[in-house]
Amino acid sequence: MNLPFILDVAIGLIFIYLILSLLASEIQELIATVFQWRAEHLKKSIEILLAGDVESAEEAHVIQLANRIYDNPLVKNINQEAKGLFVTIPRKITWAIGSLYRMVKKPRPGTDKSTSIFGEKKHSGPSYIPADIFATTLVETLQIPALVQKLTESRLKKFKEERLAEIEEIIIKLQEQTSGDENLANFFSNIYKEFAELRSEFEKTCWNFQQEKASLQTSLNRMAESFDRYIESFQAEMPEDELCGKALRRLKFLKKDIFDDIEQAILLGGLQPNINEVVQTIDQTSDIYKEIKAAIQDQNSETHQGIKNAFQTIETAAIENLPPSVVQNLAVLAKRAQARAKNTEEGMKALRLEIENTFDSSMERASGVYKRNAKGAAILIGLAIAITANADAIHMISRLSKDSALRDTITNSAGEIVLRNSTVDLDQLRQEADEVLTNISLPLGWGDANLEQQIRWTRQSKTTFPYLKILALIPGWLLSGIAIAMGAPFWFDLLNKIVNVRNSGKRPNHYVRNVDEKEEE
Repeated sequence: MNLPFILDVAIGLIFIYLILSLLASEIQELIATVFQWRAEHLKKSIEILLAGDVESAEEAHVIQLANRIYDNPLVKNINQEAKGLFVTIPRKITWAIGSLYRMVKKPRPGTDKSTSIFGEKKHSGPSYIPADIFATTLVETLQIPALVQKLTESRLKKFKEERLAEIEEIIIKLQEQTSGDENLANFFSNIYKEFAELRSEFEKTCWNFQQEKASLQTSLNRMAESFDRYIESFQAEMPEDELCGKALRRLKFLKKDIFDDIEQAILLGGLQPNINEVVQTIDQTSDIYKEIKAAIQDQNSETHQGIKNAFQTIETAAIENLPPSVVQNLAVLAKRAQARAKNTEEGMKALRLEIENTFDSSMERASGVYKRNAKGAAILIGLAIAITANADAIHMISRLSKDSALRDTITNSAGEIVLRNSTVDLDQLRQEADEVLTNISLPLGWGDANLEQQIRWTRQSKTTFPYLKILALIPGWLLSGIAIAMGAPFWFDLLNKIVNVRNSGKRPNHYVRNVDEKEEE
């Protein structure tokens, strides 16, 4: 026994396992498609990410939150489905098989048997979700931007009331100081009318912000302009009086102190919540959440009744039954993001980035779990193929070592496949393997020729089938099942290396002749 002989036997065995691995990968891909293993695993991985652990992931409110994420148009658009009769019919058959499979399973918490893992009236889901889409979808599902808007609205209203109270206090104090001067009656009458207009303009500014017709900075600039007009009217109406002049100076100082630097006014007034406060808007136990609710509950006007109704809708849809783990995880991510954020807008971007990074890390772990599960399924499929094809590793080695014609035919075919394929292309390998198999009778199957060599029995034998001898084939089947589970890429790479080692020595004449003929063609 020399090295070329050993290499030929190895090449023959590897080639057989490459063929069987291609079949196994095709079967596994079909099963994964029918039962949507990848899409289901992704959905469950997202539920685990939201819940924080595997056990909590089966709670109804976690599943409902994940379903709301899957209902988002951004996620729906990922799961595009081709149109047309020839693709619709196979898809419906696949859905029907998958539905039967799920019907025998126990319904998930908060759902019934008619609801799939992807949500109500959904047959399928995406097998991959980009991290940026998940981050945006999660933030939108929790309606954090809407809650931030409500929080800013309530703070802007409070800011408006405080500024108007300060202005009114200056006027009232001036009126008290000049209470005996009847000449100022018309002046105060006009000033109060102007103050009423100022209040109306401030109210209109807040309403425009509430309707998202103006930004916070624009709203404060408009308040500053309205305050300037009031000061101009005050100065034009006031008589030559020391107390009136003093009140005017106080108004100008108040305006300068508050509105000269709008960004500082926003910061000092706490009008724009930081990212930590943003996350607390979804925590029903936080002071920020209570602040929003109290501010809304205190209002009775039709306008604020609309705000109240909007908040109650958000509360019911996004906050009630929210998994505590989601709030806790977002709070941790918010603390990380706060260091890189100067304002709410930057904070939201930083928070989304933190969510993306967390999602990517979670999906890497989920991918590892899926590969381990897929490997387990591959071993079962490999064993099933080994038994079905009667792929006895021990018998195949024996046949290859004894049958020189079979060994040479497989070696030549394997060498040609390696020469034509520099990289692993499973579709191309399947096509070429099908062509090769038409000319090769592999030591596989339950035919008489194979059974006679394995257990010394054929269908023409007068004896009954020797069932006990089948036990001797089990070790070979187990070896083949594990080998098939290694996958076609593994066997192709190994075949490539061994063929190269074999070809580095002296090639047999028949092999050189076949290669030369191929090059001439």
